[in-house]
Amino acid sequence: MQHYLREYPLQQGALEIAYIEEFFSEFPKRKTAAEIMARLEGRDFQILMAEAPLADEPGTLAPVSYKVSHELRENETDPVLADLVERLRGSLIFTGRRVLYNWLGATRRDWRGQGHFRALSEEQEAWAVRGEYDEVVVKTKNRYFDMRATLDSLQFNVIKLEVAPDVLDAKVYLAKPLGLSVLDAHRSRRQVTRA
Repeated sequence: MQHYLREYPLQQGALEIAYIEEFFSEFPKRKTAAEIMARLEGRDFQILMAEAPLADEPGTLAPVSYKVSHELRENETDPVLADLVERLRGSLIFTGRRVLYNWLGATRRDWRGQGHFRALSEEQEAWAVRGEYDEVVVKTKNRYFDMRATLDSLQFNVIKLEVAPDVLDAKVYLAKPLGLSVLDAHRSRRQVTRA
């Protein structure tokens, strides 16, 4: 299956992500375009979206999956990111390394299981390897079983678990080392357009 991916610049990508997040009822709080732009401005980032033909209109492509990632620095000044770095200390090495953070991402429920998120992840890994990133890290909650299964199939390793009173709210941190060997394992066919 051919996957159609679109890479976006900051402002247009933030608007697209804010729009597609409206299709995800499982997320209690959706990101606004302003929040996305504030987080990504002044740092290396990538905004990717997968599009697929509609069943009743094969000539029309609709957004079905997305992924937003950005560099995570050892000395973050943003309080949320500084807290994330502190939580990862001891589980992830920052000094002398480039770390990529998978911040946002999902696939619309009716389009899951078709490889769209894998294609986005593989394109992100290719971009990260070109950018000389050493590792990619992601945080999810225990309750997102589909996401955990997807990350497992993409060979992410659990590096930390933060327990919570409700076991489903436990935070799971996963990471994957990057390098040319990672690209050898890619199997999606994808066409990328730069918006």
